[in-house]
Amino acid sequence: MEQNRKRSRRRCPYLDSVDRTVLDFDLEKRCSVFGSNFNVYACLVCGKYYHGGGQRSYAYTHSILAGHRVYINLETEKFYCLPDGYEVIDPSLDDIRHVLNPRFAREQVSQLDTNRQWSRALDGSCYLPGMVGLNTMAETDFVNVTIQSLMRVTPLRNFFLVPKNYQLCKSQLVHRFGELTRKIWHAGNFKGQVSPHEFLQAVMEASEKRFRISAKSDPVEFMSWLLNTLHGDLKSSQMGRSIIHQCFQVPLLNILQKFNGETVTEVVDSHFARMRYRVTRLTQYLILHMRRFSSNNFFVEKNPTLVNFPVRNLELRDYIPLPEHNANERVRSRYQMQDLHVTQTLPQVAALSETYMLIYDQQQQ
Repeated sequence: MEQNRKRSRRRCPYLDSVDRTVLDFDLEKRCSVFGSNFNVYACLVCGKYYHGGGQRSYAYTHSILAGHRVYINLETEKFYCLPDGYEVIDPSLDDIRHVLNPRFAREQVSQLDTNRQWSRALDGSCYLPGMVGLNTMAETDFVNVTIQSLMRVTPLRNFFLVPKNYQLCKSQLVHRFGELTRKIWHAGNFKGQVSPHEFLQAVMEASEKRFRISAKSDPVEFMSWLLNTLHGDLKSSQMGRSIIHQCFQVPLLNILQKFNGETVTEVVDSHFARMRYRVTRLTQYLILHMRRFSSNNFFVEKNPTLVNFPVRNLELRDYIPLPEHNANERVRSRYQMQDLHVTQTLPQVAALSETYMLIYDQQQQ
């Protein structure tokens, strides 16, 4: 069999049996019979996952019993014809490989914000790359809203669209987040929606089931945990910096210096002192949280008060020692996303919603 596997054939008579409508690479890559996640093949006729490729494997048995001949190795991304055992090399299958593992050149990444062309799924529906719906799996909407929010942070998105940026990182959470980011922004998906199933599996493992499927959680707590965990997995050993640090953290200047004419020091007791800090520069992205939920001994109560906030041009010049700069007027469309539903909306409607968390992008001069 191994000798046969070394053979390759550019023409395969069974390529017309490939059914792209049944392919779903968002699911966890495990054998549907044995449950193994090693050396898994996907049947391109029925979409099911099977272990192996050898003569005693489940994929080999399935090819004989069901008559399904074309498979892809989910790890090597190579196509094979079973039970014959030869590798299939055909450019017509490249779109399947790109859906399994989307790839972005750095030139493509830099043009994502300017190219607003809609894509068409196999079922005829249209979707906008980066604005696709996310499947919810048993109370995981807190994950979906967090992911959709972080997809709007351009430097973070650009970093995870290129796997070379984190190829040396051993964290499964980092790699699953990068894979999910690439699928959300991929323009050649077979469906107009993405399932974060593998990302959720990595979240449950990394958080020791603090955040899990079938259990509601606070999206603000999940956002804080996710950013801190990604930062801890990505930060360099020497500088302690990461893309998370670059996007969301700023240095605080401690001006607790006597005799500089500006310091305020209030000694509370002999062991503690009250210090004043000031922000020397703004972070690229600012996250604001409205605390709407409070718990007591009986239930969780929500505060539905509407908070007036600017949809654009949040002015913070009075709080930092920076010179004034002109706003960068860019016209952007706004979309309301709730799991699988994506609809275009108006800024006035967004300002009237019961906002829970906001992310502001600093405008460059």
